Amino acid sequence: MKQILIPVFAAALAASPVQADDAPKGEGDAQSLMEQGIELFWEGLRQEMEPALEDLQGLAETIGPSMQEFWADMGPALADIASQVEDWSVYEMPEILPNGDIIIRRKPEEKAAPQEETPPGGTTDI
Repeated sequence: MKQILIPVFAAALAASPVQADDAPKGEGDAQSLMEQGIELFWEGLRQEMEPALEDLQGLAETIGPSMQEFWADMGPALADIASQVEDWSVYEMPEILPNGDIIIRRKPEEKAAPQEETPPGGTTDI
């Protein structure tokens, strides 16, 4: 009986349907390669930027206390100026004079073009 079951079992396995792979060849590999490429890119960028970020952190530790003191002293004065100026776009860039004075000039006002007058009666000939 065993001798008959082995060939029948082998034939059943050979005749059974095989699950098809619906993904096109290489598509799954491409996604994983893209992910690997992005990870390598970010890792390289992180390694390249690490010295600059350490320098920036050192600079922040050095300048931090003096910047806090500057904002404590100048913050209220700058807030007062900001509250008085309605539209910053009407001013030119600041100029620093040789004696150290800073001048912020108002931009020249553009004159509006004169509007055409409508003839009496309110109609216009075309």
